[in-house]
This record gives sequence, structure tokens and C-alpha cells, in this order.
Amino acid sequence: MATEPVLAVLEASAVQDGRRVRSTALFDYLELTKPEINFLIAITAATGFWIGCPAAPAHFSSMPFIHTLLGTVFVASGAATLNQLIEFPYDAQMRRTARRPLASGRIARPHALWFGVLLSVFGVLYLAISTNALASLLAGLTLLSYLFLYTPLKRITPLCTLVGAIPGAAPPLIGWAAARGHLDPAAWVLFAIVFLWQFPHFMSIAWMYREDYARAGYLILPRGKNRNRFVMWGTVVASAVLLPVGLIPAIRHLSGLVYCGVAVAIGGIFLYYSVRFVIDRTNAAARQLLLVSILYLPAVFALLALGKK
Repeated sequence: MATEPVLAVLEASAVQDGRRVRSTALFDYLELTKPEINFLIAITAATGFWIGCPAAPAHFSSMPFIHTLLGTVFVASGAATLNQLIEFPYDAQMRRTARRPLASGRIARPHALWFGVLLSVFGVLYLAISTNALASLLAGLTLLSYLFLYTPLKRITPLCTLVGAIPGAAPPLIGWAAARGHLDPAAWVLFAIVFLWQFPHFMSIAWMYREDYARAGYLILPRGKNRNRFVMWGTVVASAVLLPVGLIPAIRHLSGLVYCGVAVAIGGIFLYYSVRFVIDRTNAAARQLLLVSILYLPAVFALLALGKK
């Protein structure tokens, strides 16, 4: 009987260890889906739905909105998982990605494959059933182009950023299509904002981790003298074009004067940090630009949604 307290402690420890393992595994699978990116995807898809919905805000139905967000996030999560599965040998060679669940071996590749496929297929089918065929088709095309065009091109040409920006800007189109069943010119304005935003955002990341990318064999930035010119076009030119494009929703009366004023202000700030990064070309300047870009997109889309006419 003297051993019973010891056994009780061991059993309790085993239960706690089991819970800890299960908890860690859940967080690993969650990490595979890249929730921080899904947050931005959800915001842009939600805004696309909200702006595109003819009934909003007076007679807004929440269930189609929720279905759209869930389906889009499921597809995005599947794409993120399968992308990491394709790139896991290269992620293991990069300091910033070596601790990812697949690259570090915490999740087995067959498990990740099934997880990614199930999320992707379920998300596409969920959109088809709960919204409409166009939203589902756009989600499916986004998934395929991200995995089979953008992902392999990262090791072939720096133009991968241009190709990848197309599926990256698709979430507001998915949201709009789910709300209306077709795409209007205003939907493409939202697409253009996200499309242009991605260039300075990704240039800052590419610059900060250029040695990591080169070590893993990614051709994200050109080699030699063309690198600075490429970074300038991808950062300053995109930010400069984004500034007037960001005002089109106000010009088209999709949003009000408050949005217009704030869009000018934050667009100017974004352009300032883009120019500063191109001039300095330091990791510190790149990090500041990255932070501004992360704040810019949700701010613009939140203001668009709040100021809808």
C-alpha cells in the first residue's frame, strides 16, 4: 500500500504528459495552417463579401458570410499545409523555417499530406455547397496556382513574386463571388489593392532573409547588379501605384470621405517606408516596412467595410 502514492503520482504524470503531447500536436497542426496569414485572408475575403453583398448592411444575412469565411480559410489552410509539404527539405535549410512542424520532423509527411488534402477538398466543396459554384471555382484555382505555379517558380525565377501575387489577391474575389454570384469591376479594385500590397510586403521579407533563401536554393531576388533595381520596382513602384488605386473605392462611392482621408494618410506612410527601405537597404528598414505593411492591409479593408455606402 505504501507504493500507491507513488503510483498515483506516476499515473498523474503520465496523464499530464499525454495531455501535453496532444496539446503540442494540436498546436503543430494549427501552425501548419499558418493562422497569421489566414487572419489577413479572412479580413480580405470578409470585406469582399461585405462590400459585394447588395443587402448589407440593412438586410445582412450572417450565415452566408460565415460559410464564405469558413470555406476560404479551409482552402487557405490546406494550401499552406501542402506548400510546406512540398518545400519541407528546403525549409529545413533555412533558419526562419527550420522549426516548422514538417521541417523539424514533429509531424510525419503522410499525416501532413492527408491533413492538407482533406482541408483543401473540404474547403472547395464546402464553398460549392454553402455559397455558389463561382466562389468554389475561384478557391480551387487559387489553390492550384499557388501550389503548382508559384511554389515551384520560387526556385526558378524572381518573377515568382508576380505569379504568386495573383492567387494571393484572390480572397476578396472569393468573398465577392460568394455574395453576388458574379464579379463586378469593383471586385477587381479590391483584388488590385491586395495584389499591389504584396510586392513591398514580400520584398521586405525577401531582403531580411535573403541569405536564408539563397542557402535553400530559392531564387526570390535576382543575383548581381539587377537585385537593387528589382527591389526598387517591387517596392517603391508598387507602393506608389497602390496609393491612387487605394482611392478608387472612394471615387466609385463604395466608401466615404473618412476612408478616403485615411487611405491617403496610410498610403503615404506605406510609400515613405518603401522609399526609405530602397534607399537604406538594411534589415532594420526592411523590418519597419514589413510592420507597416502588416498594419496597412487590415486597416484599409476594415475602413472599407465600416464605410460602406
